[in-house]
Amino acid sequence: MTAIWMKRAGLALAAAAIVAGFAWALREQPALVDVALVTEGPMRVTIREEGRTRVRDVYTVSAPIAGHLSRTVLEEGDAVVAGRTVVAAIHPLDPPLIDRRTEAELLAARDAARSGVGIAESELQRVETGLQLAEDELARALKLFGPGIISESALQKAQNQVDLSRAAVEAARATVAFRRAELASAEARLLMPSPRPGGEDSCCVNLLAPVDGSVLAVHAQSEQAVAAGAPIADIGDTADLEIVVDLLSSDAVRIGAGTVATITGWGGDEALPAIVRRVDPAAFTKVSALGIEEQRVNAVLDLEAGDARLGHAYRVFAEMTVWSCQRCLTVPIPALFRTGGDWTVFVLEDGRLRQRPVEIGRMNNETAQVLDGLAPGDAVVLHPGDTIAEGGAAVRRE
Repeated sequence: MTAIWMKRAGLALAAAAIVAGFAWALREQPALVDVALVTEGPMRVTIREEGRTRVRDVYTVSAPIAGHLSRTVLEEGDAVVAGRTVVAAIHPLDPPLIDRRTEAELLAARDAARSGVGIAESELQRVETGLQLAEDELARALKLFGPGIISESALQKAQNQVDLSRAAVEAARATVAFRRAELASAEARLLMPSPRPGGEDSCCVNLLAPVDGSVLAVHAQSEQAVAAGAPIADIGDTADLEIVVDLLSSDAVRIGAGTVATITGWGGDEALPAIVRRVDPAAFTKVSALGIEEQRVNAVLDLEAGDARLGHAYRVFAEMTVWSCQRCLTVPIPALFRTGGDWTVFVLEDGRLRQRPVEIGRMNNETAQVLDGLAPGDAVVLHPGDTIAEGGAAVRRE
């Protein structure tokens, strides 16, 4: 009898253990959630865009005349002194090469010019002889006029003939000079290019640095022929930098002159303070990496404290403060989700989840300003998924 009761007690205990196991397996499992606390502190709403540095005043040294540019001895980064450092030297251009046909034409023109000189000299000799005869006739007329042998009109005629002969001589001399100049021009057109001696100082124009600073870029390094206005080098003072940032036009209307900004991502560990000097009044169209046309506006920022390591056209990131608050109630952005048209969060209270609507003000990339619905110290669930619901059990994931 005792064995029967012991067997029944064992079966009862086994059944109780099985029921307890099922109850344990079917109990409500608390969800593991990431939790953050609602805190009070400073908050900023910023616009972050890529920009570039540039020297405030860049001077491009260009050729004032066409000529032969000597090799530029300056390199990028070299220091220059205004009015003293020679940036480039321009020599006269060499005459062009002459082909056989052009040479024959120029030789014929030279021979014709020589013949013209000979004709002009012969004409000069003729009119000089005529002047000598006219002067002799005037001398005889003066001797005959005294005793009254010739009349006054005859004397006047002799005098006029001398004046005309002298004018003819002057014209003939001018003609000879003109023909000789034509001959010199014809001979000059026959000149061929000649090698430039290394020590010859035939420079006609030295281009000096317009300002103190350094060479930013050299556009023409090698010796070459240049046209008037050809750029040779860019010069500027890298200690006087500004930042240019192109913004979406919708962001540009949110800032203005005096907006505080910080410069980051330039390579240094510290952020550089800056301030917006102006926002350009006109936008331009720019195609984004996704092929979307965007209207963008350039904003120019002044660095309040620069860095000697920064140079011209360096890449930087500018964060411009649109709105700031010294003490605001904030909640992390990953805790927010939409329920209809309202913002909502899950709050963890005594191991249970409570869904709570909240009123949100300003937002940045990390946090949102809480206007109503939460209090400092509330534990909100980050990245709430579909597996959690109102009233569900939850524990904080460590």
